[in-house]
Amino acid sequence: MALIHPIRPLIYQAKDNHDISGLIAPPYDVLDEDAKAALLSKNDQNFVAVDLPHLPAKTVGPDEAYEQAGNRFRQWLDDGVMGLYPKRQFFVYRQTFQLLGHAARYQRMGLFAGVAVQRLGESKPGHGGIYPHEETFSGPKEDRLKLMRTTRSQLSPIFGLYSDADQQIRQLLDPVTNSQPLLVGRTDHDDVLHEVWAVSDAHVSRQLVRLFETKDVFIADGHHRYNTAVNYQQELIQASPDISSEHPVNDCLFVLVAFEDPGMQLGATHRVFGGIPDFNFPSFCKAADGLLKIETFSGDDLEALVAALATTGPHAMGFYVPSESHAQLYLVTTTEADPLSSTHGDRSLAWRQLNVSIVQHLVVERICKPLFLPSDQRSQITWKFPHTLAEVREQSQAPDQQFGVILQPVSIAEVQAVSQAGELMPQKSTFFYPKLASGLLVHPLEQLASYGGQ
Repeated sequence: MALIHPIRPLIYQAKDNHDISGLIAPPYDVLDEDAKAALLSKNDQNFVAVDLPHLPAKTVGPDEAYEQAGNRFRQWLDDGVMGLYPKRQFFVYRQTFQLLGHAARYQRMGLFAGVAVQRLGESKPGHGGIYPHEETFSGPKEDRLKLMRTTRSQLSPIFGLYSDADQQIRQLLDPVTNSQPLLVGRTDHDDVLHEVWAVSDAHVSRQLVRLFETKDVFIADGHHRYNTAVNYQQELIQASPDISSEHPVNDCLFVLVAFEDPGMQLGATHRVFGGIPDFNFPSFCKAADGLLKIETFSGDDLEALVAALATTGPHAMGFYVPSESHAQLYLVTTTEADPLSSTHGDRSLAWRQLNVSIVQHLVVERICKPLFLPSDQRSQITWKFPHTLAEVREQSQAPDQQFGVILQPVSIAEVQAVSQAGELMPQKSTFFYPKLASGLLVHPLEQLASYGGQ
């Protein structure tokens, strides 16, 4: 049984030299009202008009919002704004980008493919499995399911990771990018170039199917949307038990990227905490004695603090503690190599070693909450998840925030280890950069004849 299949997507019918810069958008869940309005002001057919029918993102809106999005999407199909690609194929997707705060430019290569829908964490003999790494929540899944029902399409791909240690798949994909791309676009907010090529060589396609057959796929971004695809498939099967195995609902659109890809970069997701009105750092240090080693870091250079983390000690993190006169920085490490073993011994070592787990369950749950909050108020603590050091500084200094924690990025190896252990990281553990663009390829979830196909 094949894990991946070629797809016949819906695509924008580009008329300007394949350039769809004004039509593609960042993922819906990183946009707010102003960002959506800015995209639509440049082109009212920007994909965000359908992909984000209700704000704020990841919340459930009224039925009318999703119905309007579905009507708009079908009108685009009727008017030829988007159309069905002529044949089933795989597609190569390349992103050219600059990491936040770095001068070097990178390229990351992925494969657009249909991945056989299956329950997360289940693998069959001779067939790879699909594994999550982060927790999911009900609101975003219900939002995406309502949109999927009205558009009858999977609007954006799941970002998946796989191992290509021997570079066999890379060697098949590289030559495809020597020709003119089918689609090209640039997203303004991150200055990322997006290029898409169709894999026209049938031999290459057969080789890709063979090489992926037993590979495991790990979800980087898109956990909620993958669960939505599974739920939607089950809805259709219950309504039509005799549904064909060839029906497009049995595949989920992925962009598959190798762990070993040189452009496979992870950024850090830091933490800023609020909702602790009685917080004071001397009391925190006293309560943390024996659990954390806390050293003052001279100056206010956050870049220098980050550079020091790599050589400081186990689970090194930086604390940013504002005060009325100035902020103070601290280098913080754990006194034990496995500090969660006594409280979370039932979890895998890979999970217990995550710095994000240690912040949540040692710094917050074990120290801050019992010390500063009555038992009936401990749920009031707030979390922010900045990606840049400037955001840490700005958010930590807000009147309702108490302190920030600067973290090192989670590594690819940690993502793989936790997923293979069958466990989930705390929310907002990873920051895969850049995000995939929305609107490049859309996966129809009805028989292709419904879209004018054969």
